[in-house]
Amino acid sequence: MSMSAKVQWRETNQVQGRSLTDPKQTDGIEIFQRNGVITIRTQKTIQVRVYTILGQLVSQATLSPGTSELKLSRGIYLVKIGNITQKVAL
Repeated sequence: MSMSAKVQWRETNQVQGRSLTDPKQTDGIEIFQRNGVITIRTQKTIQVRVYTILGQLVSQATLSPGTSELKLSRGIYLVKIGNITQKVAL
């Protein structure tokens, strides 16, 4: 079983902390990290891919408008949404 089959995004209403991205420069997309969770808030449907720092795909999903989160083990990940790439340390 691949790692991408083990992790899944879930919708949430909770966002804590400061966004790692500036929504004014990222088309309203905000990325947060806290306690092993990557949280993305978006105003439109987006395609998101999450990679390990070594380039292994961990998750690929289409997220609906709103707030979604993905729980992962500790590490450094690259979150790619369109032309936005953000490094996230958990």
